[in-house]
Amino acid sequence: MKTIGLIGGMSWESSAQYYRIINQGVRERLGGVHSARILMFSVDFAHIERLQHDGDWASLTAEMIDAAKRLERGGADFLLLCTNTMHRTADEVAASVSIPLLHIADPTGERVRAAGYTRVGLLGTAFTMEQTFYKDRLLSRFGLEVLVPDETDRSLVHDVIYRELVAGRVNDASRRAYREIMARLVERGAQAIIMGCTEIMLLISEEDCFVPLFDTTTIHARAAIARALDDR
Repeated sequence: MKTIGLIGGMSWESSAQYYRIINQGVRERLGGVHSARILMFSVDFAHIERLQHDGDWASLTAEMIDAAKRLERGGADFLLLCTNTMHRTADEVAASVSIPLLHIADPTGERVRAAGYTRVGLLGTAFTMEQTFYKDRLLSRFGLEVLVPDETDRSLVHDVIYRELVAGRVNDASRRAYREIMARLVERGAQAIIMGCTEIMLLISEEDCFVPLFDTTTIHARAAIARALDDR
């Protein structure tokens, strides 16, 4: 079994889900009381959040590279960034270590295309929805046309993530708002919705949407299980 290196804490609410999903999946695969070999470096999200909203991506990249190198020195065989937004730094992080980085968009794109969809709605932080690092990868590698909410809806999606979900607060009013936003994306032609923030799984599920949801947290964690056990 390979050792999984998790760069977590962004936020710890979703990192805890990674830990749960990976360990449950390994137990299902191997039986008994098996669990995963995991190393985690968990950052202080208050510091990361401040740098994000200051637009200081150079410092954020340095933080992620430092975490990756610590995990490599600790014996991780491959890495996961347990966050969609911080995949803006993924290329630099991957280049800084000699072990592979499992990019969150890749297993997600594979799952969406395998299901036969070509046009998807994307929910996430404003950084993920508005910048190109995530959407361009889905387009260039998987041919996916990505639709994002309008400016007002993007602001609401972002605020719910940073004011509620990262603090573990799940509100029915926010769930209803997300349902309406997803419905508007479907009206514009989205065949499925990518939950492109690792906390969104805490708020919505399949019953909240008319089209299939692709939860990047679960997809990424299950891809890590497959990578860790691929010699089996």
